Amino acid sequence: MPDKVSGAMERPWHAQYDAGIPPTLSYPDVPLHRFLTDAAGRFPDRTALEFYGRRIPYRELDELTDRFARALIGLGVRKGDRVAIMLPNCPQALIGYFGALKAGACVVQTNPLYVGPEIAHQMADSGAETILALDQFHPRIQEVMDRTPLKRIILTNVRDYLPWLKRLLYPIKARRQGQWVEVERVPPIYDFPALIKAALPGPLPDDVSPDDIALLQYTGGTTGVPKGAMLTHRNLVANTIQCRWWLKGLQEGQEVFLGVLPFFHVYGMTTCQNLVMLLGATVVLLPRFQVDEVLKALVAHRVTAFPGIPAMYMAVANHRKAAAHDLTSVRFCISGAGPLFAEVQEQFEKLTGGRLIEGYGLTEASPVTHCNPILGQRRSRCIGLPVPDTDARVVDFETGLRVLPAGEEGELQVKGPQVMRGYWNHRSETEAVLKDGWLSTGDLVRMDGEGFFYILDRKKDMIKSGGMNVYPREVDECLCRHPKVKEACVVGVPQDLRGEKIKAFVVLKDGEEATAAELLEHCRCHLAQFKVPKQVEFRKELPKTLVGKVLRRVLLDEELKRAPVRHE
Repeated sequence: MPDKVSGAMERPWHAQYDAGIPPTLSYPDVPLHRFLTDAAGRFPDRTALEFYGRRIPYRELDELTDRFARALIGLGVRKGDRVAIMLPNCPQALIGYFGALKAGACVVQTNPLYVGPEIAHQMADSGAETILALDQFHPRIQEVMDRTPLKRIILTNVRDYLPWLKRLLYPIKARRQGQWVEVERVPPIYDFPALIKAALPGPLPDDVSPDDIALLQYTGGTTGVPKGAMLTHRNLVANTIQCRWWLKGLQEGQEVFLGVLPFFHVYGMTTCQNLVMLLGATVVLLPRFQVDEVLKALVAHRVTAFPGIPAMYMAVANHRKAAAHDLTSVRFCISGAGPLFAEVQEQFEKLTGGRLIEGYGLTEASPVTHCNPILGQRRSRCIGLPVPDTDARVVDFETGLRVLPAGEEGELQVKGPQVMRGYWNHRSETEAVLKDGWLSTGDLVRMDGEGFFYILDRKKDMIKSGGMNVYPREVDECLCRHPKVKEACVVGVPQDLRGEKIKAFVVLKDGEEATAAELLEHCRCHLAQFKVPKQVEFRKELPKTLVGKVLRRVLLDEELKRAPVRHE
């Protein structure tokens, strides 16, 4: 059993928990894939996955993952080997994930948008010898295979798990969209359905320990070389159970989740995949977010839980036909990966009648560490309370050692059973962020007297303007409160002795027009002068990760490249 948080520190957040949520929980001493096996025993005929009309019940999903595990073992995969998965949200992603875990392997989730150098780095760093991917990604993998430890490529096609008519028509659509790739399945290239069909019966490993590494989850890499966070079965089991207790109203065997968050991202993996398996729920799989398709799915499947990001809820709430859809089945929505604005929260809740709450997490913590109460008090622009068995504290910027009292601003550190073992093959980076079990998040926060935490910004993103600290998030939010602004992001551009100049990148709402002067005047009315941007650039869209987080660093890099070259 994992150690509980300990020490004499005060934990005012416990008094703010919803009724019935204990400050400490019990965690089963089992590997993560036990969630699926147990659900198949309790709800064998309940639909586990729904994919464009194809329904896979728990009994079948459990059997498919068993067969894939045996197929991997037959190919030579052994306990502790790394198996990469490069797939969008589709049945193969879950079959591959839980099948690899059942084989005793460690999963390496790989972003389907990665190009050659990114794939090569992740395969080389992780040591993965096997990758499961869509056949349309094969050219990108093949071009770097000789620079990686990869020995075998297992390919699948989107149509493999579509209903028969859609399976028949899919090649026509894929060819029209330029996404059809013909790849001959000759070793070291293998066909996913054929492997599963031919898998020989036999026992599966029974020595997978809760302390084994289940997942190498690579950080976004927006500020440097991506690193693999080592997340154990115990980490992932603990975080899933923490989420389950926090969302007490969820009922086993009855919920329907919308799985549009990418499962290769740790947020989607925990809230839409692992939690679904624990509950014996149904997950409706969508490979990408398209608001019309999401609205259709919410209604058609009577979705009850919709984990997402602020941009998703904003798109649904602002859809011109949203009010014409019956969205009242939606009861639970957890927003992460960015600030949730009060007007979006209110508008979405009015539309659905459900609860939309903001949470917080990071890759290195499996990922959830904080969340606002579902039923009780919640606060605007607040990430909420530490979840059970999670300690959190605010420390000074300079040393990271001096614990600050409530109300003061500093760096967030967290501790709990969901915190990673460390970074794969990066001992010095591990030692820099993990000390005595405390994980330094790099986020600047403050805690109020009741234990609610408020994110100010990322430590690395803080702008120095005229000798003063400026939190970009505060300026972003100010700009987004302007009625014509859809999205905004500010960066600090170096300018000699004057520190950094604040530049804003703004996306206006459809059909709106605004001038830079208009937006700057809005900022002057709500911000101190040193926080007001000096420049505004209008964009049609902002660069984002697949999970929807704005890539501030990409905007800054673009700006730095534009800067004139200075000659000494």
